[in-house]
Amino acid sequence: MHKTTLEQVREFHETYGLAVKAAPDLADARINALRVSLLAEELEEFKAAVAAANPLAALDALVDLQYVLDGAFLSLGLHNVKAAAFAEVHRSNMSKLGANGKPVRRESDGKVLKGPNFFQPNLQQFIE
Repeated sequence: MHKTTLEQVREFHETYGLAVKAAPDLADARINALRVSLLAEELEEFKAAVAAANPLAALDALVDLQYVLDGAFLSLGLHNVKAAAFAEVHRSNMSKLGANGKPVRRESDGKVLKGPNFFQPNLQQFIE
């Protein structure tokens, strides 16, 4: 059985002495700054890969983004609610359909927009 990405990144954190907080905690400015910096660095690599139409570099950047993102969940103590929060956001996103049951898209870039039945995800329930 394969470990989830979160389980694998947890192994990395525990091996290298990086933070794995048991509960939500954004009080450590140093950890917060590191997480923002790492995500920004990997996003820049992804932008460059896409601009160069380089699928290998894009894959590398996307995997690195996922790795760093999971590290942020662990470092900030949000890993215990990741799956449930993701499911709640997915439920909300699926409510974006238009009144006719079809996707509503922005013409300029194809982004899916919020339809009349859209509802905000209730993420507060995971932070109490």
